[in-house]
Amino acid sequence: MSAVLADDELLITHAFDAPAALVFGLWAKAEHMRAWMGPDGFDCPEAEIDFRVGGTYRGMIRSAETGESWFGGVYREIVPHRRLVFTFAWDAGPSARVETLVTLTFAERDGRTVQTFHQTPFSSVEARDRHVGGWTRCFDKLKAYAEKLAKEHNT
Repeated sequence: MSAVLADDELLITHAFDAPAALVFGLWAKAEHMRAWMGPDGFDCPEAEIDFRVGGTYRGMIRSAETGESWFGGVYREIVPHRRLVFTFAWDAGPSARVETLVTLTFAERDGRTVQTFHQTPFSSVEARDRHVGGWTRCFDKLKAYAEKLAKEHNT
């Protein structure tokens, strides 16, 4: 995939050995979010999701090094198994209260899913770059979780 991005945009694609319905569903329920949200070294003990257009979500990731980090937003668009759009903002820290818009698409090919994640606008290139590693490592956890569930479902 090739794209020209502005300095305030982030684009990450990730492939999963799992169907789109499953990967999409892992964004829709709090019990799933608690299993994968946060990069390595973080857990997500708190998550609440009202999964409908206009509904809200709120969660907290934590690590021994950084403590608790709360975040949340509002669902703007939900197209089951294909597209999800929501706002995202941290409660505190360097990117606090800067609301971004996240657009996720899910494309299934031969039982595999390509998730495309787009987030914008960031207040600075540095703020955007802080999110690259965090989201990428988070999606690595999502991939492992999705593929474990897909394998369990197929056995």
